[in-house]
Parts: sequence; structure tokens; C-alpha cells
Amino acid sequence: MSRHAQLRDHDVNPCIVEADASNKCMDDSDYNKDKCTAYFLKYRNCRKFWHAIMMQRRRDGVKPEMPSAEERKKMLESMGKPY
Repeated sequence: MSRHAQLRDHDVNPCIVEADASNKCMDDSDYNKDKCTAYFLKYRNCRKFWHAIMMQRRRDGVKPEMPSAEERKKMLESMGKPY
């Protein structure tokens, strides 16, 4: 699987929606970063959140380290979207 295909895989990348929203904002605002700050923050918080989950699972010896897309959906439903 190519690197680009991996980044578009919901089981590998938990923040596809946030990344797409950031890119769309940049496209819509003629690449004015100041107008997209909220989208960037959501993406960064998403990455931080799932990285922390992945590191905790790694420390606990849970495999796979990143929960599947289905598992992540259930986790988010149970706790609300934390980012």
C-alpha cells in the first residue's frame, strides 16, 4: 500500500475528516492560513488525542496499537468527541 493510500485509509489515519476539512478550508480561502486556524487546531488536537491512545495501548501491550476505525467510532460515541 502506498503512503498516500495509507493516509486515506480510515483504519490507519484516524483524522482523515479533520485533514480534509483543513485542506478544503485552504482551498476555499485561497490558502490564507489565518482563516483556517480553527480547522488546524481540530486536526492537531485529533492527532494528539489518537497518538496518546496509541502510546497507551503500546505501553499496555495491546495490539494493534491504533484502534480500528470501528473501535474508534465506538470510543468517540461513548465519550463524545474530545477534540
